[in-house]
Amino acid sequence: MARPVLHNEALREELLTATADLVASEGPGRVTLRDVAAAAQTSTTAIYSLFGGKSQLLTAVMDHGFQSFHDSQQAAAPGGLRSLGVAYRTWALEHQALYRLMFGGAMAAYTECQPSPEVAAGAMAPLVEAVASAQSAGTLLQAPVEAVATAIWGQVHGLVSLELARVGPPETDWPAAYSSALDAMIRGWTA
Repeated sequence: MARPVLHNEALREELLTATADLVASEGPGRVTLRDVAAAAQTSTTAIYSLFGGKSQLLTAVMDHGFQSFHDSQQAAAPGGLRSLGVAYRTWALEHQALYRLMFGGAMAAYTECQPSPEVAAGAMAPLVEAVASAQSAGTLLQAPVEAVATAIWGQVHGLVSLELARVGPPETDWPAAYSSALDAMIRGWTA
């Protein structure tokens, strides 16, 4: 009698990672469940058992990315705005396939594969809380919290996206440019 196949959390994580990597390299339309199963060294049955199908798998990948990003931001939040900015870049460099998938628009054609709204919105929560806290302490300019957080997010996101796309002068020292931009951004919002 054959041993039952175990579809556990480790396999789920492997499938999420394999899917993100394949989508980043091939695009969501060209990725098949058979490709994902082969990359994770499992069967398509495991994918159906754990996720239900391709759209559910792609949604799970998006949610997984936003949750991982949120967790890294939450861990950095006690260090304030600069720490959040550093954590943003660090996470993006360590999870380039997920970052591109989450923010690169690759999923736009797959409306049934958008991240869960509450998970995506939650990714920004540590930044919103840090802005509100700094404003309450009187160290950050008073302006609508969401507007300040969105402006800050946009600035760090832009630099990280440029770095990952390798857009800019070939001799760009990205860590130094990013650090300088963080300092300037924080000075610009300081009360």
